[in-house]
Amino acid sequence: MLNYFQGDSTIQREVSNVAEMDYVRILRDLREDADKTQTQIAEVLGTSQTMYARYERGANELPIHHLITLSRYYGVSTDYLLGLSKER
Repeated sequence: MLNYFQGDSTIQREVSNVAEMDYVRILRDLREDADKTQTQIAEVLGTSQTMYARYERGANELPIHHLITLSRYYGVSTDYLLGLSKER
């Protein structure tokens, strides 16, 4: 098994892309399951709908303080939000 930090940029990109796909899908799914709009979640975070949409698309990384806020808001772990655990 290769260590993620060995410096193989191909492996790093693959791991990053998989995590990013889970992360943006989970953000969208949680919002839709809660019957909330991007605007409503943006208000919870104190940001604009445009910026929140960029987080949900994966165009911008979600700041750690937003990650924590969303974890509390949805009642799930940060590991779940990041796609690192299936346990909410």
